Amino acid sequence: MLNEATTVLILITFMAAAINGGLGYGFSSITVPVVILFYTNRVLNPAIVIIEVVINSYILLLHWKQINTIFKRIYPIVIGAIPGIVLGAWLLSSVDPGWIKLITFSFLLPIVLLQAGGIRRPIQSEKAAGLFLGTGVGFFYSVTTVSGPPLAVMLNNQGLVKKEFRAALGVIRLSLSSLTAISYYYLGLYQEESFDVLTAIVPSVLIGIPIGTYVIRKVNPETFRRICMSFDAWFVGFGLSRTLIQLNLLQSPYAYSVLVLAILIDSTLLYRYFKNSNGYCTPVVT
Repeated sequence: MLNEATTVLILITFMAAAINGGLGYGFSSITVPVVILFYTNRVLNPAIVIIEVVINSYILLLHWKQINTIFKRIYPIVIGAIPGIVLGAWLLSSVDPGWIKLITFSFLLPIVLLQAGGIRRPIQSEKAAGLFLGTGVGFFYSVTTVSGPPLAVMLNNQGLVKKEFRAALGVIRLSLSSLTAISYYYLGLYQEESFDVLTAIVPSVLIGIPIGTYVIRKVNPETFRRICMSFDAWFVGFGLSRTLIQLNLLQSPYAYSVLVLAILIDSTLLYRYFKNSNGYCTPVVT
């Protein structure tokens, strides 16, 4: 019989896999904020990383023709990610899990809200920014397994078209997940409980990704993305509030002001989007 943690894990990873199938990213950023309320990052991350190696290989296989077009623009991100991954993996192996949760949620919330708001500001010094972004993303990916939202902000800003965007995400995220998986191995982070989590996730991924790929063909991609990131913002806000309570940094009910603030900001962004476009605008990229 399934316990509460496993039930939540299966349901949220199915939802996350469907979103990833539609957007090309989102599996970790949807899964992690909810599931780390039941599992520590040290247990969850190794399972997520292995899943993401497979998911990102699949995405890259679908868009391999675009690799030559985008590689010169994204290789600084891949190079910059290497030292960040090594530092982040070491931190994960040595820092208290509660503080890792706080880092995870504090990093995620502003990035997810940027995604929900559809904010785009083209970057002029793309290679220099790519190195800097790569180091930061590599660090936070190896600590949290989340990289989709910040990478999507960067790639959306730079105006990549749909297939180029997905190919770029595939190359970068496959590099991140592969290098992180290797780092975890050398640091001895793989354990039996992680493989139990992996076993529970696999069916959700196999079913969810094809469903998301189908759904995105039937709805407006930008509307789908905004709604997905909005739910993500609510999850992250709740997780951050709970973590503040667990670490005794804020007491209930005051800690939930973070969740309320996230909901208010996100609701305002969604209202502005639907008011200005009626949900049918043509996105720059998805």
